[in-house]
Amino acid sequence: MKKFTLLTFIMILSLILAACGTSQSSSESKGGSAAAGDGKKKLKVATEANYAPFVFLDKGEMKGFDVDFMNAVAKEAGFDIEMVNVGWDPLFVEVKDKLSDLGICAITINDERLQTYEFSVPYYLSTNEILVPKGSDIKSAADLKNDKVVAVLGGTTGQEAVEGILGKNNKNIKKFDNNNLAILELTSGGADAVVADNAVVEDYAKNNPNANLDIIKDDEGFEKEFYGLMFPKGSKLKADFDEAVTKVLENGTYAEIYKKWFHVEPDVETILAQQK
Repeated sequence: MKKFTLLTFIMILSLILAACGTSQSSSESKGGSAAAGDGKKKLKVATEANYAPFVFLDKGEMKGFDVDFMNAVAKEAGFDIEMVNVGWDPLFVEVKDKLSDLGICAITINDERLQTYEFSVPYYLSTNEILVPKGSDIKSAADLKNDKVVAVLGGTTGQEAVEGILGKNNKNIKKFDNNNLAILELTSGGADAVVADNAVVEDYAKNNPNANLDIIKDDEGFEKEFYGLMFPKGSKLKADFDEAVTKVLENGTYAEIYKKWFHVEPDVETILAQQK
C-alpha cells in the first residue's frame, strides 16, 4: 500500500468536500423544483376522439374545442396532461375505476352521473337539436312521436331526451357507439332523425352541405344542459380545476377558444351564473 503524503491527504479531503457540496446543491435544486410545482404529477385524461367539434382526430392528432379547453385549464391549474382516446362508454369506466384522473368529452352534468362521479363547475352551455333530411315533416321534438325512427349516441343525454319523448326501450330508438354512425344511419335512410348536442349537429351540417340536411331547434322540447370535467368520487383534483375553469372563463381565454371552434361569442355570464 502506498503511503499518503500530507498533500495527497489534503487533495482527497478537498474532493470529498466538493462532492458533498455538489450533492447538497442537487438535492436542494430537486426539492425547489418539486415545491414550485407543488409536487403535481402528469394527469391522464380520458376522452372519445370521435365527437367533432369537441374531440376528433385529424391525421392522428387530437383536436377540438374540448382539447384546447382542457389544455388551457390544465395549464392554469399547473398540471401536465396526456389525453387518451378510449371511447365513450369506456371513458366512464376509466374515470370510475381511477384508471384515468379525469374525463372530458362534452359530458353533461346530471343527477344520475353525480351519484357516481364528481364534476367540476360547468364550462359549457348546450342543448339537444334534431338533424333531419330536407323536406322532413319533423318540425319539433313532439313530432318525433309520430312513429319516427330516431338515431342517437347511446349513453348520452340525447338518448335520455328521446326516451323522454318516445318512452324507454322504444323500438324506434336506435343507439350507436358514436355520432358519426348515428348520422350515417340517417343519411342512408335507416332513421328519420338524429338527436345530438347542438354543436355536433351544427358542425356536421356545416361541413356536409351536400347531405341536404336541416337542423330543428326546439328550446321548449329540450332542456339546457351544462358540461363539466368528470372526476372519480372523492378526487382531490376537483378544487384545483374548479378554480382553473372559472379563471379561464373570466380571463378571456375561454372566449378565444370558443370563437375559434364555433365562430360566435359564448354566453359566459350564464355559465358563470351556474357556478354559484
